[in-house]
Amino acid sequence: MTSATATTLDINEIKALIPHRYPFLLVDRVTSVEPGLKATGYKNMTANEQFFEGHFPFKPIMPGVLMVEALAQLACITLLMKEEFKGSLGVFTGIDGFKFRAMVEPGDRLDMEVELLKMKGPVGKVRAIARVGDKTACEGEISFSILSQEKVKSFKK
Repeated sequence: MTSATATTLDINEIKALIPHRYPFLLVDRVTSVEPGLKATGYKNMTANEQFFEGHFPFKPIMPGVLMVEALAQLACITLLMKEEFKGSLGVFTGIDGFKFRAMVEPGDRLDMEVELLKMKGPVGKVRAIARVGDKTACEGEISFSILSQEKVKSFKK
């Protein structure tokens, strides 16, 4: 069960924290987490991922924007584990300085890590990096806002 002291999360615990579902749930496992501070996790790339069909059929690679989305999801998981943000929703507000350095292909495991740089109320920024093996796939900063439970409830109407 997900708790503020959990150190790893499986796919069911991840789904209990964020609303993303296939094909847009891009974190398979959280391997370590310090709620509200930092986390590591991964996404396994199978040849069956829908985005590989169109990006690109002759040389399938994971789109860079989906690598950033996977990192953002890991950041949200980290923050939504804090008691004050339970039931809230994390949304992108910006990306900064992202560099894409290596292609991610079917069969790869995208290892990700995020670390909180700053947080003021519900708005913050994380440093994010994704790797395949010892190669950096992408890195940069992601800004976000945590929407309150009340705001989330208003979306469901």
